Amino acid sequence: MIDLRSDTVTRPTPAMRAAMMAAEVGDDVFGEDPTVNALEARMAVLFGHDAGVFCPSGTMANQIAVNIHTRPGDEVICDEGAHIYRYEGGGTMATSGCSVKFVTGDRGRFTAESVKAAINEDHQWLARTRMVNFENSCNRGGGAVWDIDEVDRIKQVCQANGLALHMDGARIFNAMAVTGESPKAWGQHCDTISICLSKGLGTPVGSVLVGSEALMYEARRVRKRMGGGMRQAGMLAAACHYALDHHVDRLKEDHLRAKELEKVLLQQPYVASIMPVQTNIVIFTLAKERPTEAFLSTLQERGIRAVAFGPGMIRMVLHLDVSDADMDHILTQLAQVE
Repeated sequence: MIDLRSDTVTRPTPAMRAAMMAAEVGDDVFGEDPTVNALEARMAVLFGHDAGVFCPSGTMANQIAVNIHTRPGDEVICDEGAHIYRYEGGGTMATSGCSVKFVTGDRGRFTAESVKAAINEDHQWLARTRMVNFENSCNRGGGAVWDIDEVDRIKQVCQANGLALHMDGARIFNAMAVTGESPKAWGQHCDTISICLSKGLGTPVGSVLVGSEALMYEARRVRKRMGGGMRQAGMLAAACHYALDHHVDRLKEDHLRAKELEKVLLQQPYVASIMPVQTNIVIFTLAKERPTEAFLSTLQERGIRAVAFGPGMIRMVLHLDVSDADMDHILTQLAQVE
């Protein structure tokens, strides 16, 4: 079975498992795991920040960021499809007591003007706008990639209004593989960035939140409160080091395969439309007469797993566990579905 539901389904390669087994470990809550410490420092330097905090998930890294940038009763600006709103169990509201204001954009990418218009005036009966969150690449936007110049303009609006800017960089390495900017170029625009290593880079566990020394000091307190203080976590961090060394350059292969998938799907009568493909995510809408669950069952019978992503919508995600032979099978089967 070829699993295209997400790039989170990847399994550690034999070489990654070997690196995990060989990791030097210690108690991370005491700050004594050398492999974790090295990963946090590596990611901070890579993105041009002071420090990093290793977290078991991107959800935790994002929710820590919300918590350290806000206080209960504040408001967070984001796109309506943002992961921090849709897929993190209501954590923004439940954990940090914040409301959310949506800005409308193009497949998850909004403008500085829309941010400026969404900032509440300073009245006692209004929530205090305190933080802007953007996701790069945009999952619900079909892997859409942000223009760094627009993010620069958003940063200027944030600075002028005392707002924090957080990037949910769950797939930031995919985005950079398209646009070519350096991690530091992105880092200089954001107060905090959460970087996921268990999606396109294929580790079993792990995200790193980066920011200033002061913010990361508070982040450790919040991580502990959320139950994210780990002990001998160096084996997990070793997988992240391996992925950074060996799995970044190959992301372009996933993007090329996603374009192949787009090309074949565009020729099929059961497809009504496809979001433009930039990275490793392919989202398409079925023709009205095709029930979503029945279509997914048909794919599964042909050895392909995908996922429903809204009314009549299907998502497929390319990743490092998809081989050339798998890709040939996928394209052949999609062309044969009636």
